[in-house]
Parts: sequence; structure tokens; C-alpha cells
Amino acid sequence: MKVLLLFVLVGTVSAQWDTNMAYGRQVMVHLFEWKWSDIASECENFLGPNGFGGVQISPPYNHINVWSPHRPWWERYQPQSYDLNSRSGSESEFADMVHRCNNAGVRIYPDAVFNHMAAIGYDFPKVPFSKYDFNVPQGKCSTGGDIKSYQDVNQVRNCNLVGLSDLDLGKDYVRGKIIDYLNKMIDYGVAGFRIDACKHMWPGDLGAIYGGLNNLNGKYFNSGSRAFMFQEVIDQGGEPITAGEYTGLGRVTEFKYCLRIAEGIRGSTPMKHFSNFGSEWGMLSDGSALVFVDNHDNQRGHGGGGSIITHEESRLYKMATTFMMAHPYGAKRVMSSYYFNHNTDQGPPSDGSGNTNSVQINADGTCGGGWVCEHRWRQITNMAEFANAAAGQPQSNWWDNGNKQIAFGRGNKAFYVLNVDSYGLNERLYTGMPSGEYCNVITGSFDKNSGTCSGPTINVDGSGYASFSVSNGEDPMAAIHVNARVGDTSGGGGGGDNGGGGGDNGGGTPVTAAPPPAGTTRTVIFVYKPTSYGQDLFIRGGIDHSQRTGCTSTATTSACALPISHNVGGTNSKYNAWKTGDNYLDWYGTESGQGSYNGQAPDGTPLIWTTNNAGSSEKVDSDGVGYTSLNQWGDHYWMLDVNMNCDKTDNGWFELKAYLSNGDGWESDRDQSSCSGSVGGSKPYSTGNHFARCGYINVFKFNDNSCIINSF
Repeated sequence: MKVLLLFVLVGTVSAQWDTNMAYGRQVMVHLFEWKWSDIASECENFLGPNGFGGVQISPPYNHINVWSPHRPWWERYQPQSYDLNSRSGSESEFADMVHRCNNAGVRIYPDAVFNHMAAIGYDFPKVPFSKYDFNVPQGKCSTGGDIKSYQDVNQVRNCNLVGLSDLDLGKDYVRGKIIDYLNKMIDYGVAGFRIDACKHMWPGDLGAIYGGLNNLNGKYFNSGSRAFMFQEVIDQGGEPITAGEYTGLGRVTEFKYCLRIAEGIRGSTPMKHFSNFGSEWGMLSDGSALVFVDNHDNQRGHGGGGSIITHEESRLYKMATTFMMAHPYGAKRVMSSYYFNHNTDQGPPSDGSGNTNSVQINADGTCGGGWVCEHRWRQITNMAEFANAAAGQPQSNWWDNGNKQIAFGRGNKAFYVLNVDSYGLNERLYTGMPSGEYCNVITGSFDKNSGTCSGPTINVDGSGYASFSVSNGEDPMAAIHVNARVGDTSGGGGGGDNGGGGGDNGGGTPVTAAPPPAGTTRTVIFVYKPTSYGQDLFIRGGIDHSQRTGCTSTATTSACALPISHNVGGTNSKYNAWKTGDNYLDWYGTESGQGSYNGQAPDGTPLIWTTNNAGSSEKVDSDGVGYTSLNQWGDHYWMLDVNMNCDKTDNGWFELKAYLSNGDGWESDRDQSSCSGSVGGSKPYSTGNHFARCGYINVFKFNDNSCIINSF
């Protein structure tokens, strides 16, 4: 790495506003009314491999069972108790889903309903709740029942919503039951929650509940991570309760977004005006908003209504959703629906007993059996990787034709074109991107392993310009990004790669790429370097500063530094001193608070000398040096054995360079290609460093380009 002495002031994303997605992933999908077992399979087989970062799931608890004569969708929003058994599956199936999705790099966000219980009175013995735990029986609702006026804040927050029994969240007992319910899901490994009906709850009560929650499960998330909160507040203006009252607690669902984007795509507001789309339009700030084209409520005419776009207008829906995924504003959620034949109460596809049917996946990858699966439409699927590639990049190089044709870039990483006009777009536009041939991911899909595109390509010349021809037909969009450059088999660094293409095991046989682990995972690095007495080997590394914003020279705050904890113990006093306070793999040598040995400060993260000779008098397990069964190659393989936060890597990849004290110093620049080994793989981008994979055994040689990556 070429160290850039830059000090960048960056906004901090923290606590309940951070999506907690695996690093680089940007897009959540709402798999509305899917079963837990189907979601687990979708995470493994589709969402993870295609770069999606999370799933909003339907409420997981025991709910009422309504036959009228079929089971409506809204029974899921009427809880009877807080056990984790529902129409989507059992508690064990829920736990299995969360585990499998996390391992696939996809986070789970349950829809949490605790403003009320079911509309069946005030006795819920399985919690237990009695009439003393509800607002209406205690005389706290001025109407004595339901909300009559949304201009009365006390009614909205203390009275029953359409007959649903409104809980008294001001009571510590009630809060405790809700906290226990949410903590149970946190302990299983969920990443956060969509909080239903927040307008109907006092912000102070929500703050007290959020404050009582556990930190996220350390198996999947950084130590001290907090649940991501995105709160449903329907605010279209005209009411005293506003979305802004809740932004201090987490993100808020921005319902104005649905209406404004529909106006643009339908043509009533020319797209030329969207150059400053976002908070300047009277919407929430970028860091406070969760945005969407439609949701399960307003696609049925509820939840604010308005002339929104849904899957029933598939061409317009693809236009609106791809724009949302290309544009930098807000955290993004894609709707995945089922058909409801204009019966807005209709529940999910079910059998004759009311049991939800599994999602049918057709041979072409689309869904059948009554499931829509908008997230599987090619145009939308491929934009997940676009959003990942563009992560952290500002809108750039805006162009419009003065009416309804627009184009914009995301830094130098991606470029998007949209034609809402009634005639074709034919323009040579400045993209700002590196020269090359790129896959138009709207009309074709990019194969990371072969570096080929199934559809038309777009050439960016050496000056950053490209010619775009976009009709007003079925796909009036174009999109290119740096992780879909034809001929590039590196797999990209955008978060959706399952390992960065095949490697070479030394005999020409492709290596099957393994998925990137999630959370904190054991990672081992060997560097071969014969040394002399008094010499020690260190490594420095992380992510190159040119690849990520928010990188500083202070490990604790740098987005390019990777959290680690050392696994080797034993009696090696020199190593034990140097590993103390070494909490990050970073580029700057000695960390603040890192220990020294006899006055010698470490030159980075320390490695220990190892051998494969089982007869060695010194053993790593007892002496912190010598023989280890992990060394399969010989003497002089210096080892680092740590637990590393894989979520902070680049889709499982990170960089390193060795430093020899009292000797050669830094290695020279490296030009690593595909790695051999049982895992192997190809680096996601090019720098002058070694590339390793989090969660595996990585083997390098000092001043050599070869690499081996094996599983444990």
C-alpha cells in the first residue's frame, strides 16, 4: 500500500442507524409472508450470491388465526403472545434461518409489532398481559376505545388502532416483556428490526425499550454492535405527529419517497428535477431515511396510499426500483410480493388448511405458484451489485435532456441512465469511469467467473466517455459498474461475490470458490521468510485507502483497519508483549497502547516462527513458537493466528504486506494473481499487496507473488 497522509473528516454511522450488513452490501429485500425455511434457502442460493445484504421478514410470534373464509395477511399483525411460532414456521426453524442467512452474508430484520395485541380483548395469559397493561381499560384514552382523530396526538398514541388492544408502554412491566421478546431474537442473531406502527407509540417509550436491548450476537457482529432500528412512521404531512420525532431513535421509513418517485416515473414531474432528489425535497436526511418504491401496506392502498407503482406495472416498477438502487439517497429496501387479485385482505399462497405454500422457483429463476419475487427480476437483481459497487460514492456527472431523460454516476464506480421520455435516448455521456468494456446489467447479467456478459456491453473510452442508446421500450435504462467489466474475473469487491472467481490449484483445475464467512472468524496467515538472530516478522494490512472512504491513520477509527484478537498463547514473552494492545490489522505499525519488548516497539502485527517438524522441542500450543499442525510446508513459516471481523473486509478479502525488523524492512510491491489451495480465489481489485481471505489459512512467501488459500 502507498500510504496517503490524509486526514479525512467523516460522519460516523453508529448504533441504531447502521444496517449491520456485511461490509459493502447495501440492499434489503422484504420477503413478505415467506416461510422461514424458504428464506434460509433463498439466502444461501440467491440473495447471498447476488450481493443482497438483508431480509425483512414477517412478524415472528404467535398470532391470531382468522378464517374469512381464508386467512388474511393482516392476522400476522395481531399478536397473541411473544413465543416465536407463527404461520412462517417454528422457533427452531426461525433460529435455523437466522444462522444460515448470517453465514451466507445476509442479515435478518424481523417486523416487530408491540404497539398493540390482537383485537380480542385485554386478556393474554401466555405473555401474560391483563387489562391493567392496556391504555383503554385504565382510562388513558379519551375516546374510551378507538382513535377518532389523527389531529389529537394523545388519541393516536393512547387509543386503539382499528380495534387493536393498545399496550401501555409507559409501564416497566410491559416494556420488560417486549424487551425480553426482542432480546430473544437478538440472541439468535438478528441484525435489527422494522418497528411497526411507531406513530402510535410515544418516542420516550420507544427509547426506553431500545435502551434495554442486548448488544448483537458476537458470533456474527462486532463486539458492542447495536440493533438497526427502522421505524414505520407514515408521514405524508397534515398531521401533528411527524417522522422527524423518531429520527433520534433510528432510521424512519420515508413514505414520501414512494409518491415522489412514482410522479417522476409516470412523467408528471420531469426527471430533470431529480438532480437534488432527497432531503431537499422535504424528505428526511439521507442518514435517517429508509426508502422503498412500495411496501406491503401501500401496494394494497393502505399506509398512506397514493398513486404508487407496484409489481402490477412491471415496466414502471423496474424503472423506479433500479433508480432507487442506483441513487445514493437512503437505506434501500426492495419489495418481494405475492399476487392478491385485487382482494387486499388476501393472504399468501396457501393450501386448503390455510398453511402457507413454499415459494416455487421456476427453471428460469423466476417464481411461480402465486409468488411475484420482484427481487428475482433480472433488472432488479443485477442492481444489487451496482449498489454495492457504488457504496459510499456521491452522485456525480449529472446529465439531463431538459425533460425526462437523465443520467448520473456514483463517483468513478458506476453510471446509470434512465429514459422516461416517449422517444429513444442516444447520447455520448461523461461517466467518469475507468476505460473498458462494461456489461449493461439492465439488459444482461455479468458472469464473475468467466468475465462475460449475457447481453449488450458499453464501452468507456480513455477520457471517461461512453455512448448510450436507450429505447423507451421494455428496459428504458442502462447501468454499468466497475465490478462488471468484461474480461475481469476478479469477482469485484462489492459484497455479492462468493469468493472472487476460481483459482488454480497448480494443475490447471479450477478451484470451487467458497463463500465469504460472516462475523468474527478464525483466520490464519503464514509468510515464509528465513531470518537471522534478532530479526522478527510483522505484517501490516487491512483495506487499501483508495478502495474505501473513512480511512485514517488511527486504527480505532479507520474504516480500512480490521478488528482482530490473537489466538496464540504460550510462554513466548516477546510475542506476548507485542500482541498486547494489538487490536487491529492496520497499515501504520505500532498501535496506541500496544506493548513493547525490552524497549523495542513492534513494527505492526507480530507473527511467530513455526515449523512442520513435530519433533521440535518447542510447540506453538505451549511455547508460542515452534511446531504447529497448521504448518504443512516446513521451517521458517511465520504465522499469525487471530479471530478477524470478516464483515469489515472486502467481501472476505483483505490485503497485507510483511515487514522484517532489523533486516529488509518492507516487502517490495506484489502482483498476486489467482491463489491455489482447497479454497483459492482471485483478488477483488489490484494493489501492490498480498491478498488474503478472512476465515481461511493463507500462505505467502516474502517478496513472492505465489499464494495458497486452504480451509481449516
